[in-house]
Amino acid sequence: MLAKVYSCALLGIQGYLVEVQVDITQGLPAFDIVGLPDASIKEAKERVRAAIKNSGFQFPMRRITVNLAPADIKKEGPSFDLPIALAILAATGQVDSKQLKDYVIVGELALDGEIRRVNGILPMAAKAKALQMRGMILPENNKEEGALVRGLNVYPFSSLGEIVTCLLGEEPWLPYEKSEKSLGENEVISAVDFSEVRGQESAKRALEVAAAGGHNILMVGSPGSGKTMLARRIPTILPSMSFEEALEVTKIYSISGLLSNEHALVEQRPFRAPHHTISNSALVGGGRIPKPGEVSLSHHGVLFLDELPEFKRNVLEVLRQPLEDSIVTISRVNATLTYPAKFMLVGAMNPCPCGHFGDPLKECTCTPNQISRYLGKISGPLLDRIDIHIEIPPVKLDELDTVQKGESSQEIRKRVEAARMIQRERYQEEGIYYNAQMGPLQIERYCKLSHDVKNLMGEAFKRLGLSARAYMRILKLVRTIADLAGEGEIKVRHVGEAIQYRSLDRKLWE
Repeated sequence: MLAKVYSCALLGIQGYLVEVQVDITQGLPAFDIVGLPDASIKEAKERVRAAIKNSGFQFPMRRITVNLAPADIKKEGPSFDLPIALAILAATGQVDSKQLKDYVIVGELALDGEIRRVNGILPMAAKAKALQMRGMILPENNKEEGALVRGLNVYPFSSLGEIVTCLLGEEPWLPYEKSEKSLGENEVISAVDFSEVRGQESAKRALEVAAAGGHNILMVGSPGSGKTMLARRIPTILPSMSFEEALEVTKIYSISGLLSNEHALVEQRPFRAPHHTISNSALVGGGRIPKPGEVSLSHHGVLFLDELPEFKRNVLEVLRQPLEDSIVTISRVNATLTYPAKFMLVGAMNPCPCGHFGDPLKECTCTPNQISRYLGKISGPLLDRIDIHIEIPPVKLDELDTVQKGESSQEIRKRVEAARMIQRERYQEEGIYYNAQMGPLQIERYCKLSHDVKNLMGEAFKRLGLSARAYMRILKLVRTIADLAGEGEIKVRHVGEAIQYRSLDRKLWE
């Protein structure tokens, strides 16, 4: 007896259809699973056997062979438990296999027949919709996530017995109806705000420019100057995510198992702050079958690296590709996968090992060689990929004592969104969305300089010893500053401000 049902597996953040074939023949009792299963799938034999028996159904004491096709792709995870169980019940005539035709089935089984949630439902549901499948049978706890794919019927169940009851016609089999809500309706109000930051007006202005153009930024200042406090508030001034962006981020969090049952859609921009002891594979992704790393979990959000020079040199260098290409490609024996990594890099560091170089109140105890070696931990090519370098001075006492609050995140976000709107309209035919994504052709087209501006840029290039990449980065900054001012023409004052955001090029700490 042969039965076939469909399931889905993941390759990166994309789903692909898997045909679960079950053949039951006469012979000594055996249960084999083929089709490149991993250990968790091989263990499905015991889960499926116990779940079928404990749900009150007959488990065949014959030779059972399960094939997961295509058989040349490595498969992992417990999501095949449910389709294997239903295929066995169909092969033994306990349910009608025709009723399972053209449905994608995923779910992990407990020994008592309970269906447990699995990771990666959103990309699987998207694949089912793309293939025009009739619907998707999934765990009850995954229904909100599956229902994010509009136009796909999802059928959530909490137990194997519940599914069989519906297949036998004893209970109605109805798709889950998700109430239509606009993106951001359930958005949690942020617990932090820029109004809480005392002083640091120049730093807040630099962060506003960075947010408006999607620029990477490095903050240099002594301990306690507020670098981390400022960084944690950057997501509050970034534009709200579109539904398409939210779906992209949710896919990554779904396959990583980071979604909660209550909030199926990631509506706020991610903020990731890994510790400086992080490894290469944890940062960019990896593993036997590559999983997303911190750069992908920061997609459409912020990746904050505090104490930047404390990160291992080789760890920092792997950031070059995602910073330049907005993707990260991971090659392993089993697979070569590409994950999205379009993030805003925010770094923070001290000016020297002791942290007090340039501090007017505390004396620095570091030698020039120590300072040079400390700053040299960050390579020139990596610095070139960071558009803004700013100095964060210590906050003065009179600024701390003031009762007057600073500008709120909401007010800053309005200006950022206005600048982003200008950029979206400008680049609607270019395939990019904000100034930091400009290539040489866009820079030439949209950053035209007058004679006076060219002279100032030329002088800056000579005096600061800029690389060609750093020169282009300044032009992108200039364009963003002009957009924040609502001006189409680039002026000398815009260039003057942009040059101030290249502190390390000006060698302030050498």
